[in-house]
Amino acid sequence: MTGLTRRGFLALMPLAAAGCATSGSTVPGAPRIDPIYYQMYAAIPGEPFPVPAVDLSRMDPRLLRQEVPYPGSAAPGTIIVDPGARYLYLLLEGGRAIRYGVGVGREEAFNFQGEATIARKAEWPSWTPTPDMIAREPDRYGPYRDGLPGGLDNPLGARALYLYQGGRDTYYRLHGTNEPWSIGRKVSSGCVRLLNQDIIDLYQRVPVGSRVVVLSAGFGV
Repeated sequence: MTGLTRRGFLALMPLAAAGCATSGSTVPGAPRIDPIYYQMYAAIPGEPFPVPAVDLSRMDPRLLRQEVPYPGSAAPGTIIVDPGARYLYLLLEGGRAIRYGVGVGREEAFNFQGEATIARKAEWPSWTPTPDMIAREPDRYGPYRDGLPGGLDNPLGARALYLYQGGRDTYYRLHGTNEPWSIGRKVSSGCVRLLNQDIIDLYQRVPVGSRVVVLSAGFGV
């Protein structure tokens, strides 16, 4: 992973949390993580539910937020999700993008593909499993058929962006997670999950009405 410049770091942290650690990765033999990430992924105590720091020693550095070149032609402000590579891109001006690591659906059949619009945004959203989820795994999801309030035990994490297509809810979300280990893996029922620090960052960058393109799992950028 290439190191971040001070300017690039500040661009990635418009509302950076205070405090940081100074050590690198603590796992022997693991790729060294730029110490600047310890501030980027520090705890966020000012939220309604305190967001804990991410244990970066357990993270693949390539999945951490960074600005990268992007060769596509979509307009700045577009979000592009590449499930196969486990990346979400927010396109910037000048052929650049902010890249976030994501977790995706366990099976390709569960993953949304195509274009959608962010029609709603929510902080610490409530969550209700879909009827299909309850039918597939009644023991797991049945107890939550009436919904689960927002909080640290909620699978949508700190923020959610709701994807609509043709004015109708697709029931797919871009959302946070309280399971950092799941980033980079095929674990969800189809939604795209980000680290809570990353979904908070993305949430404040994109307005309602933003365009989202979800690629097929076999199509890389």
